[in-house]
Amino acid sequence: RPSLYPSVISNTSKEMSAFSDFPYPEDFPVFLPNAQVLDYLRRYTERFGLREHIKFGTTVVSVRKRPDFATTGQWDVVTEADGKQTSHVFDAIMVCRGNFSEPSLPLHCFPGIERFQGQYFHSRQYKHPDVFQGKRVLMVGMGNSGVDIAVEASRVAAKVTICTSRGAWVLSRMFDHGYPWDMVFNTRLMSLIRNSLPGPLSWGLINYRVNQWFKHENYGLQPEKSHLVREPVLNDELPSYILTGRIIIKPGVKEFKENSVIFHNCPEEEPIDIVVFCTGYNVSFPFIEEAVVKVENKHASLYKYVFPTHLQRPTLAVLGMIKPFGAIMPVVEMQARWVTRVFKGLCRLPPQSVMEKEVNEKKKNQVQRFGLSFDEVLKTDCLPYMDKLASFIGAKPSVLGLLCRDPWLALTIFFGPCTPYQYRRGGPGCGEGARQAILTQWDRTLKPTRTRVPAGSSS
Repeated sequence: RPSLYPSVISNTSKEMSAFSDFPYPEDFPVFLPNAQVLDYLRRYTERFGLREHIKFGTTVVSVRKRPDFATTGQWDVVTEADGKQTSHVFDAIMVCRGNFSEPSLPLHCFPGIERFQGQYFHSRQYKHPDVFQGKRVLMVGMGNSGVDIAVEASRVAAKVTICTSRGAWVLSRMFDHGYPWDMVFNTRLMSLIRNSLPGPLSWGLINYRVNQWFKHENYGLQPEKSHLVREPVLNDELPSYILTGRIIIKPGVKEFKENSVIFHNCPEEEPIDIVVFCTGYNVSFPFIEEAVVKVENKHASLYKYVFPTHLQRPTLAVLGMIKPFGAIMPVVEMQARWVTRVFKGLCRLPPQSVMEKEVNEKKKNQVQRFGLSFDEVLKTDCLPYMDKLASFIGAKPSVLGLLCRDPWLALTIFFGPCTPYQYRRGGPGCGEGARQAILTQWDRTLKPTRTRVPAGSSS
């Protein structure tokens, strides 16, 4: 998430969010604070000598096709650093802007906000809970950032209220027996079950599983459209904070007053001092012509969420324009591995008509008879998506093929967590280190937590 408040903890475990050729240090905690994610990225750049190729403090002003684009596929790029603009010519472009660059603050959707006399701001501006000291705080929306901020605010604020019109599934980072949620949930076996069962049965299993920790309906959190898969809220403290009255859940905002708010289906006014709008982000590419990448309804028409479908030559790709049900870093890495092969001419894209047909089907986002259905076009189950991209470059692991040659590894890949190292068993950049990384993934996960091992405990 883009917020820079120092206490934010990643919602995916280190083993599931690592780059495929560079595991996290084994002494790092299972879920990482901001500072250690940054430390990991610095180590990565040092390991592969990337720092010299990165230019900080540089703004991309424009990206335009060259006059001879149809034959060369080249781009004119203008950048600005220290107030000086520079022109460049590039053979290919990767746009790595992601989904969290431009805060969305739709004040027109909140009647009366213009006469509200308290303070309000977007969640991206939040840095430290001191701003909430002794205040009555309202969080509008309950994504991961909003709930994290609400939990922090409740430790110093007089009162914290979260209002949500849609509700959300809330998961703990600890799943069965205290193991990381994503290492239990994102396995090939679980993915096969989720995407093979009829829709109603799949939804029923998800409803049952997420309500095992606590019944969402009793806490005012049950999603209205529970048959659609939304991004879950990962927070270990929210249910207990609701139980103890430190956080109150309310329906959506109906109207703001000078020093209060009225919620839908709640006649009484709620006094508030500060409003934090956790209303998400807009997607835009102001430096690229709309004819190249056009954004509609917070997404662009991109083949496999990456390539514009209408370019004469595939020399521009958009990375990170996706919301996977899992870690983002390995997904973007896989996108980059595929994109570089396309740029080099080693992989070919389908005909334009085929790409456009798939993009249009994604836009419809219709409920399927089988498998999961997501509530936004950009959301997808990361394991099938990564497998598809990996198959383009020959990096998708073959469990059946491994059963004969390396049965223990094959069983670990199928029944264990789908860690990114699986995609280094074949294809470009493969190496024997991947096998060792897969077989020792639980060792690295448990080492930072088993700091005291009782006598007689298993090794």
